[in-house]
Amino acid sequence: MGFTIGGSRGIREIRSGPRRRGRATEVTAVAEYTGLWGWDVAPGARELSGQCSCGSAGCPAPGAHPLDFAPEVPAGATLDEVGEAWAECPGASVLLPVGRTFDILDVAAPAGRRALVRLERMGLPLGPVSTTPAGRTHFFVAPGAAAELPRLLYRMGWDDADLDLVCPPPGAYVPAPPSADVHWLRPPSLDTATRPPEARLLLGTLAYICHRAPF
Repeated sequence: MGFTIGGSRGIREIRSGPRRRGRATEVTAVAEYTGLWGWDVAPGARELSGQCSCGSAGCPAPGAHPLDFAPEVPAGATLDEVGEAWAECPGASVLLPVGRTFDILDVAAPAGRRALVRLERMGLPLGPVSTTPAGRTHFFVAPGAAAELPRLLYRMGWDDADLDLVCPPPGAYVPAPPSADVHWLRPPSLDTATRPPEARLLLGTLAYICHRAPF
């Protein structure tokens, strides 16, 4: 038998041959994030059939918030340390805090995929890029983008455009693989994870693509 997150403190028993393999994948991925990329990681709730595994019927962020009983795993944590931490919350999703080592430019998935192709063809510097179950694409950029976004858009002439382009504020969390239905379009590397590009380098292309929505 194994366990996953459920109500109250969040433990619910499930069958788990695949669960053990999944847990090993989660631990390895988290250890890579903390040990190689220098990211903090928070064990998070999961969305189960439209309901949040935290057990709150009115949860405002189903499957997209940290577990209140599980501390963050800090940057620099080793594989053994991650294994010990994840043993306290098996089945947790993998969440990354925004505003510390990176910010996020969040756009609709179709726009994000088109923009990524164009940005790669242009040879512009890119950080990690992921897709989420909510149908969004996340471009990892240098910290400070959330505060600078309105000014940057104004300077580029997009201040009055109805753009589906946002920056989650510092303190928000975004899901990362191997959380369910989260995938890397452009995985992190030593250069891109530790030194993501400034938002201004990508924003013109992203704004242009988003302005041409719907897709």
